[in-house]
Amino acid sequence: MTVTTDGLNVPSQRRWVSDAVELLSSMRFAISLLTVICIASVIGTVLKQHEPMNNYVNQFGPFWSEVFARFDLYSVYSAWWFLLILAFLVTSTTLCIARNTPKILADLRAYKENIREQSLKSFGHHAQATLEPDARAQAERIGHVLVESGWKVKLQPRDTPTGQGWMVAAKTGAANKLGYLAAHSAIVLVCIGGLLDGDLIVRAQMWLNDKTVFSGGGLIADVPEQHRLPLNNPTFRGNLLVTEGGNAHVAILSQPTGVLLQELPFSVELKKFVVDYYSTGMPKLFASDIVLRDKATGETREARVEVNHPVKFKGVEIFQSSFDDGGSTIHLKARPMAANTRPFTLEGVIGGSSALTNGDERLTIEFTGLRVINVENFADSSGSGTDVRAVDLRHSIESRLGAANKTPTEKVLRNIGPSFSYKLRDASGQATEFNNYMLPVDVDGNRLFLLGKRESTDTPFRYLRIPADENDELDGWFRLKAALADTGMRREAVARYAKSAVEQDRPDLVAALSVSSQRAIDLFAGVDPVLATMSSGPVPLAGLQAVAQFMEGNVPEAERERAGEVLVRILNGVLFELNQLAREREGLAPMQQSEATRSFMNQSVLSLSDSFFYRAPMTFMMEDFQQVQASVFQVSRAPGKTIVYLGCFFLIVGVFAMLYVRERRLWVWLSPAAASVDGAEAAGGTHAILALSTNRKTMEVDKEFVQLKSRLLLLSS
Repeated sequence: MTVTTDGLNVPSQRRWVSDAVELLSSMRFAISLLTVICIASVIGTVLKQHEPMNNYVNQFGPFWSEVFARFDLYSVYSAWWFLLILAFLVTSTTLCIARNTPKILADLRAYKENIREQSLKSFGHHAQATLEPDARAQAERIGHVLVESGWKVKLQPRDTPTGQGWMVAAKTGAANKLGYLAAHSAIVLVCIGGLLDGDLIVRAQMWLNDKTVFSGGGLIADVPEQHRLPLNNPTFRGNLLVTEGGNAHVAILSQPTGVLLQELPFSVELKKFVVDYYSTGMPKLFASDIVLRDKATGETREARVEVNHPVKFKGVEIFQSSFDDGGSTIHLKARPMAANTRPFTLEGVIGGSSALTNGDERLTIEFTGLRVINVENFADSSGSGTDVRAVDLRHSIESRLGAANKTPTEKVLRNIGPSFSYKLRDASGQATEFNNYMLPVDVDGNRLFLLGKRESTDTPFRYLRIPADENDELDGWFRLKAALADTGMRREAVARYAKSAVEQDRPDLVAALSVSSQRAIDLFAGVDPVLATMSSGPVPLAGLQAVAQFMEGNVPEAERERAGEVLVRILNGVLFELNQLAREREGLAPMQQSEATRSFMNQSVLSLSDSFFYRAPMTFMMEDFQQVQASVFQVSRAPGKTIVYLGCFFLIVGVFAMLYVRERRLWVWLSPAAASVDGAEAAGGTHAILALSTNRKTMEVDKEFVQLKSRLLLLSS
């Protein structure tokens, strides 16, 4: 049998009808549809599906995000055109199977024993020999040998002018053609299973039962009935979030423009959520200890749901999808960045928000996340301590997480404690995201608080590193920052520094040093009058950048290095006196000259310089928390899963049959000795002609033909 790409030829008076049926049932049309589906699947894999529209606008821009939305590329697998292509593929492949199955079954039953002698001589693999007399005995011998080798054999007697001849027809490897049927049937089964378990049934219920997508907010109990699917919905796949100690019985089905609610025949209560971590900080185990309670009978069942180990109850499978925060309570201390504002305390719940005021400015803080464990890689942190604005701790850590063979250096992993994230949203709705660590982190011998910030979700967090004081708190740094903003304290610190730095017998240098020191500290604080001519952009010119830019404009290039060393030494000295003055006014003992003091002051200079780039009205530090975890389950009723599994089985069988099973057919024509052999008369015996055909020509076929010649025709190789 020859498999063609042509379709069914249906006689019809209308030419377009027969052409349409031929195209729809042709193999070329099915292959084209399969190619389109593969391309669409690639798009659905590369492009994140069912994300908020704002994410796509940020990624592609307003124009292209709208174009992609028109083609439903954000929900490819539930798009109308994708489901339509699947339906056409099922129809086309089914017609292909229906067209070829009778031919294949007929070919499986046929031995083609009526082939002529001259046709055998035209085969690529053929041989001739003279055997002993009695053609029937030789035919039975050859048939017996072939049967023992696994061939199916049929003997056909024929009358010839010189006596009775025998045709031995044999075949093997018929499963190759069955592989064609199995592979094409697999395509049909997988597509039907996909249609059943996809959004097709859900959409049909929306059309037939007047169900609509819900796009608002509020409590699940307040959602109207027209947004809820019936309890007997034959197929669905949704998410269920359950907090520890709580229960839920309504699944959420995500749709391109909102959600649908699916009532479950049971409720799920989460007794305990268990999560275990690898040494890298990546989760190793998600497990949920749950109690399932049937609504109709009150039957209860305790179970544990783990990743790849779902639980089935009342025809619904429950998968462990992920975990989330279930409304943990956090206690915060707000530290305004302005010098004239005092700290205050605040309490919030993850997922909630709170209104704030900053003078005339109205702000909203949104508590977005809590991470209790943060295992970070500190293998190579030595090169990033000089410029805090260039520090991207989370990005550098995450780039090294993964398989060991992807890490060029040895990892030094350490848990640096809890962190929490929040957003500050102004009156216009613009939000800035922050991520702050609760405890100071030991980096290169310095105890540092890490305060992360980013303007957009597309960018990584950039961290301000603030040194901890002698009490492992932020008070020392904020005290110094407030003193830096005080004009009177800067002047007094300059006077103290000039007096302590100049020898008593050189009072003439005090005035000159005071002028230089005042200029340095004012440049650093961002209040020097000359900065107005140098500043440009939204970030105020201050800190070390202001000092460097002042030197570039006022000091010759040849003298900048020496002048810079002097100016930095002066600046450090003034800041030290400023810190001592701030501690004195609060009744604290002065800091002693030590390595710890020098480390604190060096890091304070860097962090104060970078604080001008932080640009936040206030920062929040977590002082305590009460964690409440939640488990995210995926619940599904999938009647098409069994069909898909059956299709996968057929696909494996079909592919192996077509690739590894070779169909071979063999004929041996045995005629009495009087038959001519290439024009010469045989001198007694039985003349034999052997021919072999196969659907694939390989080196193994050549070897097999040599063996068959030897065994059947008794010819040496």
